[in-house]
Amino acid sequence: MAGTETAAPDVPSAQPSGPPSGPSGNGLAGPEGILRRQSLREPAARTYARSLPIVPVRARGLTIEGADGRRYLDCLSGAGTLALGHNHPVVLEAIKRVIDSEAPLHASDLASPVKDAFTTELFAALPEAFARDARIQFCGPADADALGAALALVRSATGRDGLLTFAGARQSTPYGSLRVTRLPYPRDYRSPFGTGGVRGAELAVRWTEELLNDAEGPEPAAMLVEPLQCEGGVLPAPDGWLRRMRALTEARSIPLVADEIDTGVGRTGAFWAVGPSGIVPDVLVLSKAVGGSLPLSVIVYRSALDEPRETGPGGGRQASRGNQLAMAAGAATLAYVRENRLDEHAATLGARMLGRLREETAALPCVGDVRGRGLMIGVELTEPAQAAAVRQECLNRGLIVDVCGRHPGVVRLLPPLTLTEEQAAAVLDRFAEALAAVERAAETLG
Repeated sequence: MAGTETAAPDVPSAQPSGPPSGPSGNGLAGPEGILRRQSLREPAARTYARSLPIVPVRARGLTIEGADGRRYLDCLSGAGTLALGHNHPVVLEAIKRVIDSEAPLHASDLASPVKDAFTTELFAALPEAFARDARIQFCGPADADALGAALALVRSATGRDGLLTFAGARQSTPYGSLRVTRLPYPRDYRSPFGTGGVRGAELAVRWTEELLNDAEGPEPAAMLVEPLQCEGGVLPAPDGWLRRMRALTEARSIPLVADEIDTGVGRTGAFWAVGPSGIVPDVLVLSKAVGGSLPLSVIVYRSALDEPRETGPGGGRQASRGNQLAMAAGAATLAYVRENRLDEHAATLGARMLGRLREETAALPCVGDVRGRGLMIGVELTEPAQAAAVRQECLNRGLIVDVCGRHPGVVRLLPPLTLTEEQAAAVLDRFAEALAAVERAAETLG
């Protein structure tokens, strides 16, 4: 199968594979000491540190080995950053080539062969109608840097200070002094309108239309939309609803900003999550997978929005946006996903995983909904507090997952796009065992 890994089958036992890789003993050294010092030195807001007490020392593909010798199947993938899994050979080789060439590892905004190769590969992957009239801006390394740049761009280009966004949007968006209006995001399970499907999406459209029709003053600077809300609970937007949002914004000359930080580069079964809807945004916001496992963020936008910007998060001279290693890793990842059609692989394998999950959880009272696209899958629990219990039961079985959503009550699976059929079966076996354990515990308490 195209895109599968060249290494041996990556389905480790949930038991330790050997002696710990680092020192241990009194809690001052080894993984126990590392975790203890992390809890004392790092902020409580870093919830991964509390919910996933793992000290990784080696990783390849789907597998992480901890300092305690245990091996895990990683279905978090750096919150979706690792499109090809851990330490994929093409990524490592791309990084080594830059290092061995003695090229500068950091070049700020200067032109370089590495940067040119990344930009060329990215533009080749964009929808043709968008790519032929687009500009790219390299931002700071974080998601919020790209979002800040996108919002500064549209604000500067339009001269407006309003922003339309949606309930459940990512929490890290730097809105600054923008006047934010939150709109309903369509969802089937726990719909704010009491109904999902086509009817729920239509009601969400009407709500937006009425708000825009009744609003006084200038139109907003932009509409910021995620074609699939990942942090918001793995909520795929209906393609028809996205087309209506595009029509509404075009009719009012409101730039449409598509946040594909989580969904870009094949994750949802299409290279870009906006692709199946046929819409072309005015601004595309990219990070995570586009850096090939290293920190990188960019925005791509219509040339009509382009103008000199030297101040604010979108235009200030940022020394942190010239990472040549990230550009090399990103170009290698983009090329590998495209050449091996990993977006199609994600669509096919993800549909099979969703089908099995829906079948096996249909009789479980603790599961309210199973949804997703491609290899971005969410399982919503009827009682949000049970999501953390499922995560812990998964960890006990050597499976790394995370929780998300507004409650948060959704267990999220983000395996690498190189996932094989065998690995997918192992992931679902362990996940099913974890769900069953949580269900048994609920029955005992009930």
